[in-house]
Amino acid sequence: MGLDLSRVMRPSPYWPVINHPTLRRVLPGFAVSSLGDGMAVVAVSWLAIELAPPADRGVWVALAAAAYTLSGAVGALLLGRFLRHRRPAQLAGWDAALRAGALGAIPMLYAFGVLGIEGYVALLAVSSVLHSWGQAGVYTLIARVLPERDHLAGNAVLSGVGSIATVAGPPLATLLIVLGGPATVLAVDAMTFLVLAVTFLVTVPKDAVPKLEDDTASRTAGFAVIRRVPALSGLLTLSFAFFFLFGPVYVALPLHVSDDLGASAGVLAAFYTAFGIGAVLGSVLTGFLSRWRLWPTTVGMVIGFGALMLPLGLGAPTAVSVVCFGMAGLLWPPYSSLSTTLFQRSAPSALLPQVLAASSAVRVLSVPLGTALGGPLVAGLGAVGALRLSGAGIAVVGLVAAVSLTLHASRTRHEPVAGATQAAGADARA
Repeated sequence: MGLDLSRVMRPSPYWPVINHPTLRRVLPGFAVSSLGDGMAVVAVSWLAIELAPPADRGVWVALAAAAYTLSGAVGALLLGRFLRHRRPAQLAGWDAALRAGALGAIPMLYAFGVLGIEGYVALLAVSSVLHSWGQAGVYTLIARVLPERDHLAGNAVLSGVGSIATVAGPPLATLLIVLGGPATVLAVDAMTFLVLAVTFLVTVPKDAVPKLEDDTASRTAGFAVIRRVPALSGLLTLSFAFFFLFGPVYVALPLHVSDDLGASAGVLAAFYTAFGIGAVLGSVLTGFLSRWRLWPTTVGMVIGFGALMLPLGLGAPTAVSVVCFGMAGLLWPPYSSLSTTLFQRSAPSALLPQVLAASSAVRVLSVPLGTALGGPLVAGLGAVGALRLSGAGIAVVGLVAAVSLTLHASRTRHEPVAGATQAAGADARA
């Protein structure tokens, strides 16, 4: 049976990824950690709702969701001097170890009855300080151990593992919340990050990932490269706007479920599970998009995502909203994988960790900024109004990007482009 599976997988774009000796060591730990994160999607906001004063729940849910990622952007900006020379496996392992420790402290304090909402938000913030560098380490490892033709498939495999966990995680989280409360879910999440830390720090040999010679770049080199390459700065601007406008969903959707619908955590889990099912399908399809023109495909996904979010804000029946949310999930992994591939192809290899950390910092910052905006939006427009504004805003951003892309393509037919910009533009139009 193993031989038959090998024959089925070998022609697919994913075989070089799952069969790579280094990635075979990494993927099981990454899968375990992703399952923990899939559960935490529900637990983080639900524990905030439990701990926060009833009158200020919207604000505290927004702060909790933002804190879980926001400090990663600060870490990317301030810790480059200490981390930019580190091996990719070290960056990923240290990020996982910090998350395991900080998240593990939450259920311990909760069990002793000394966890307040302020301390909870602070621990969530500490847990994510190294997140941008951890992400940069993972995707730098992919870029260095795989040939360029397999980068998109490698990114898609990681995205697919995360998407499967998003499907399985929320139902497991719901069960654990019923049995032990949301703090129990975060205890399990902490243990999965401990597994990931051991995976990167112990099982990946030091010589498994090629080390490049450049150690002279400054901590701001990643941002400098992005500024010099219009394709990358444009892509990062699009990503920032996309994720920023999606941020309010993390506040509006839980409150819409609990207050407007009067439903339980199980209904919220159904939304996230549907999103995860769509994401799994999207991840499987991503590896087959390598011959598509990447820029038009990426922009089209943003427009489609915004359109599919609109039913949540237009009073559609819950079943319809869940299905549309799931269809939006279909577009999330391809967007993430395609945009990461463009960075991997366009940035100088020696500066790739800095470039990816800078990109991750901006992206990581965008979601919590949007999430923080979700509190005032829900207070002013209601949960449904905030969801409506989020979907419409994403669609408009995609349409503006499509117009800009069309105008740029028209100009480049008549104007020569030189150097790094030409190379990046060729990658973007591939």
